[in-house]
Amino acid sequence: MYKNKLERYLGKNASDFTKKDIIRYIMENDIKLLNFRYAGGDGRLKELSFVFTSEKHLDEILTCGERVDGSSIFNYIEAGSSDLYIIPKYRTAFVNPFKENTLEVLCTCYSSDGSPLMSAPDNIMNRAHEVLVEKTGYELYAMGELEFYIMGKDDELYPANDQQGYHESTPFAKYRGIIEEAIPMIAEVGGHLKYAHSEVGNFKQGVKVFEQYEMEFLPTKMEEAANQLILAKWILRNIALKYGVTMSFAPKITVGKAGSGLHIHTKLMKDGKNAMIENNQLSDVAKRAIAGLLYLSPSLTAFGNTIPTSYLRLVPHQEAPTNICWGDRNRSVLIRVPLGWLGSANKMVQDANPNDASGFANYSDRQTVEFRCPDGSANIYLLMAGLAVAIRHGLEMENSLEYSEQNYVDVDIFKTENQQIQDKLKQLPLSCFESAENLLGQCEYFTKYNVFSKGVLETYAKSLKTYKDKGLSERLFGKQHDIKELVEEYIHCG
Repeated sequence: MYKNKLERYLGKNASDFTKKDIIRYIMENDIKLLNFRYAGGDGRLKELSFVFTSEKHLDEILTCGERVDGSSIFNYIEAGSSDLYIIPKYRTAFVNPFKENTLEVLCTCYSSDGSPLMSAPDNIMNRAHEVLVEKTGYELYAMGELEFYIMGKDDELYPANDQQGYHESTPFAKYRGIIEEAIPMIAEVGGHLKYAHSEVGNFKQGVKVFEQYEMEFLPTKMEEAANQLILAKWILRNIALKYGVTMSFAPKITVGKAGSGLHIHTKLMKDGKNAMIENNQLSDVAKRAIAGLLYLSPSLTAFGNTIPTSYLRLVPHQEAPTNICWGDRNRSVLIRVPLGWLGSANKMVQDANPNDASGFANYSDRQTVEFRCPDGSANIYLLMAGLAVAIRHGLEMENSLEYSEQNYVDVDIFKTENQQIQDKLKQLPLSCFESAENLLGQCEYFTKYNVFSKGVLETYAKSLKTYKDKGLSERLFGKQHDIKELVEEYIHCG
């Protein structure tokens, strides 16, 4: 079974790693290079490399961390007071899958007085989760569905049908090998992968072939869920580089073809049990959480859809949401309750395997709620923080059950005969500018209990407004050359 190499060697879970464990692994495995990594304001992993001359020197590095220029990491930190500490989190250590004798550790930011930098995205996320647990008693588990395109030269052998790549295999899915190479690497750095497959989107454009893929993870604690998405992107891009192809998590590659999303599944846990299900049905707790996600969704797009091309994806008839509503197994809504097992697993597996008389477990615990508007441009930590805030708000809302009932739909809202239903629903923002305006308008819910600071939200909204993309979709309509230039500008987002 694939597992973090340090876990296998040390015989303990990563959550229990200590500094002594890290030093032991380094000294006994001839590790020559230690990299500190952290996610910058652009969502990409940054890197700081260390060599060590003695065990004492190594201990000092792992204890003290290092100073960095915060103003070059986050745009809301002033250059005049920008020195920060980055401190390693031992529980995140893993062996670099690309470089021999190299160990990696993820870090978090601390301010000059030695306290956690509360404006750092990962610390905001942790604070949001702490407040959720404190105020409601529920832990938030999450996982992402990471969609992306691989773009390479068309060899004209075994062409796949346009926009019919769902679960395609080789030789028609030509870059499936990259995915198969990435899967064990992601598992060995701590990713909890559920599966990977080719997605609907595939097409040819000149001498290039474009193939869409998806990786889905398993629900886990928020910090782990965020880290594994960031690490998966890093691994996939490095493998793509090795093979000389382009990999993009951008929400839109071209008009008229499937866009790429980053659907986030959530579930609330209490005493080791999934609170989203009660008596084999969606619980009132789940419906209240959904109400909060719906209510704050106009501002959540500020964290989950952060570039102008995000809003070229959020259009009708592309299995991407445009209206604020929810439903069961409905891919035209913002929040989808996916097909669950709810007692059916035993029946199905016994029917398919009549000669197997072994017992089967209850898998109703797998039920999640899926938030469908984010994409690969998302600021993962702030998005997770925003989801925790929204869910907490839903659990605190007095009329949350009524609110969720009012916004439930059980039809495809994009069909002509359902236009009247669609017209009654509120619409998601149509640009980064509108998302920023909604974030400022709903600011009070995010600053409550000191989760976000008003200064961070205002600076973040200001940066979104610099795109000046209000009404962009209308301005670009029919202008293929301008759309192509815009897509290429943001091809390596997040």
